[in-house]
Amino acid sequence: MSTKPTTTDFEWTELDQRAVDTVRVLAMDSVQKVGNGHPGTAMSLAPAAYVLFQKLMRHDPADADWTGRDRFVLSAGHSSLTLYLQLFLAGYGLELDDLKSFRTWGSKTPGHPEYGHTTGVETTTGPLGQGVANAVGMAMAARYERGLFDPEAAPGTSPFDHTVYVIAGDGCLQEGIAAEASSMAGHQKLGNLALLWDDNHISIEGDTETAVSEDTLKRYEAYGWHVQRVEQLPNGDLDPAGLAKALEAAKAETERPSFIAARSIIAWPAPNAQNTEAAHGSALGDEEVAATKRVLGFDPEQSFEVAAEVLSHTRGALDRGREAKAEWEKAFAAWRTANPERATEFDRIAAGELPAGWEDHLPAFETGKAVATRAASGKVLQALGAVVPELWGGSADLAGSNNTTIDKTSSFLPKGNPLPGADPYGRTVHFGIREHSMAAEMNGIALHGNTRIYGGTFLVFSDYMRNAVRLSALMHLPVTYVWTHDSIGLGEDGPTHQPVEHLASLRAIPGLNIVRPADANETALAWREIMRRWTKEFGVGAPHGLALTRQGVPTYEANEGTAKGGYVRFEAEGGEAQVVLIATGSELQLAVAAREQLQAEGVPTRVVSMPSVEWFEEQDQAYKDSVLPPSVKARVAVEAGIGLTWHRYVGDAGRIISLEHFGASADGKFLFREYGFTPEAVAAAARESLTAAAR
Repeated sequence: MSTKPTTTDFEWTELDQRAVDTVRVLAMDSVQKVGNGHPGTAMSLAPAAYVLFQKLMRHDPADADWTGRDRFVLSAGHSSLTLYLQLFLAGYGLELDDLKSFRTWGSKTPGHPEYGHTTGVETTTGPLGQGVANAVGMAMAARYERGLFDPEAAPGTSPFDHTVYVIAGDGCLQEGIAAEASSMAGHQKLGNLALLWDDNHISIEGDTETAVSEDTLKRYEAYGWHVQRVEQLPNGDLDPAGLAKALEAAKAETERPSFIAARSIIAWPAPNAQNTEAAHGSALGDEEVAATKRVLGFDPEQSFEVAAEVLSHTRGALDRGREAKAEWEKAFAAWRTANPERATEFDRIAAGELPAGWEDHLPAFETGKAVATRAASGKVLQALGAVVPELWGGSADLAGSNNTTIDKTSSFLPKGNPLPGADPYGRTVHFGIREHSMAAEMNGIALHGNTRIYGGTFLVFSDYMRNAVRLSALMHLPVTYVWTHDSIGLGEDGPTHQPVEHLASLRAIPGLNIVRPADANETALAWREIMRRWTKEFGVGAPHGLALTRQGVPTYEANEGTAKGGYVRFEAEGGEAQVVLIATGSELQLAVAAREQLQAEGVPTRVVSMPSVEWFEEQDQAYKDSVLPPSVKARVAVEAGIGLTWHRYVGDAGRIISLEHFGASADGKFLFREYGFTPEAVAAAARESLTAAAR
């Protein structure tokens, strides 16, 4: 299936060198024009990015979403020009005017690459190390995709075989998330992953000797990676032929991920700025830009100079891409003919559709019985797993607690792993105790396409994941976080494990939907709604976080209002509602019991279950008013966490039963009573609210 040249085919012409030097000039000019940015790395990395985009990668600039393409991730996202300039040269749609508007309002060239904003950008990068983990996720997804559609093919012969390339800098490799993800990649033997380390020894504070003294290559050898180093040319520039040879060797290594160290000189060949921290994140200045242009043989009086023959040469990537795609399509057509059932499945998944009748397999839970919502979620996942093959996932070493094992007999593990059920194409992912990289790997899996991913841990450990979760929301990715042990109800593990601020904090992330179901049936309906939102008919996707209980909670009848985020769980009796009790999760039962007390006192009381504030806010005003009538000013919100979410719903006369401090190590039921989460406290708050509303 390879359409790439071998190293014996590699040639480097004067026109190639001129194109690379043009990249360096454009990098300087783009930053100089706007007055800020990161020119140095884009200058020094120009040969490496050029070799990838012009010589080695299988890609089609005219079809950036082609299934058979290699993936490229710029983990060092501050050097966004490294990517933008290659997209410009190759013909992805960026033009000189886009480079001239670098880092300005409305441009296609923002300060850091943004997925969905610029054609050819595979993921949003900037927070260092995230791209490394994204790339690991993409490589995992590529393997799982192959298992869905072409598991018997020999390595390198399937239309689903491709390589994930990532460029990372010193900063990326210093971040803990990169260590987590690199460990995972080595353990999983991801032979479809190649990481190029820009070893330029410079960070914002200067030489990396200020902070790092480890042997990075030995570290990656210890992770189980295939490791190479590319030496510089005598003049200090990167060696294109050496890079190509190393990258080809990385592609040929199918049993291990590959790590390539390339010693570069930041801002090369700027006479005074090269190898300085100033070149990392500042414009070089007019004099230095002019001096560098003279070194490179460019006119110092011109800006954004691109020779017609250079652009004509690099836009040849369009022809090569078209040819590569045509060759791939022949192999893909042959695969379709040989695998008609799998081809039908591929078409469904690629179209963003779910299998016919999938909803019929969702479990229904008996009312009255106490069931932990984490347990209900586990049953839903096992039911869905039987009919939705693209659904897979696991946990950060907490599967037994998170109930995230979709198939107990099948683990996503490489050949040679001694554990029972180990399968390179397995359903259950063991992410290890690596919450942060798990979240970023899930992003990479979603970005890769053609599978659906979830991952679990305790809600309190969402703090470890937050940066990657934020990027999930920023990119509108359909990933699902299964966060269990969602309150002080988890009990004796104490305040280190009891989430208090987490629900409100996560709800503060724009575009992230938090769902805290009150019982087993709400949990099943929440999963159903999340699955529906994965389909293309919903348009722009969104990540979801499920907050689930450790302890059992009463099961009520299923209510379709769950999918609207909030609904009337129990209506007032004996007249129009005088007070509304709003609750989520395990606290719904408190509101239900308080309602009984108030109704017995002659106070018509409505109970509203609001599993998802975000879903509720999507509804039209008429529906929201039907659930929370504006005329009813007496309201109480109940949630075992800080109360920031609820002020807008209860109003001036309302009351909030919340937890504004950390928990303690004790039985969960004891803590609920001790901290005032009782039906009596809810009823008392309702009476206070009624009095306040009457003033």
